Amino acid sequence: MSDETLENKLQNIRNKAAEFAKAKANRVYLEEFRKSKIAILMREAESADPDLTAANRQEAWARRHPEYLELLKGLMQATEEEARLHWELRTAEWAVEIWRTKSANKRAERMRYGA
Repeated sequence: MSDETLENKLQNIRNKAAEFAKAKANRVYLEEFRKSKIAILMREAESADPDLTAANRQEAWARRHPEYLELLKGLMQATEEEARLHWELRTAEWAVEIWRTKSANKRAERMRYGA
């Protein structure tokens, strides 16, 4: 692998690391917001139907609310994006590690044969 190719791979790792950080932050935000959304919708449930005074009935109403279900879809997409970027990052790291191993093996072979 040439120095230029190696630098490209390292730049790819830096880019993927930044993308991964954003994707993870997005996923964590959605996980935390999900808790707030349940609370918001539970309060809305009580306003929508005065018979919904029990917390478990309010929560059931909130969890089947279209806004909550849409949030879950967003969380699913965010988790998928984070996982995809994680493995792209790992693959790029492995490519550099393979190059390092091959380079070390070539150096060792040259030393053994005095080349």
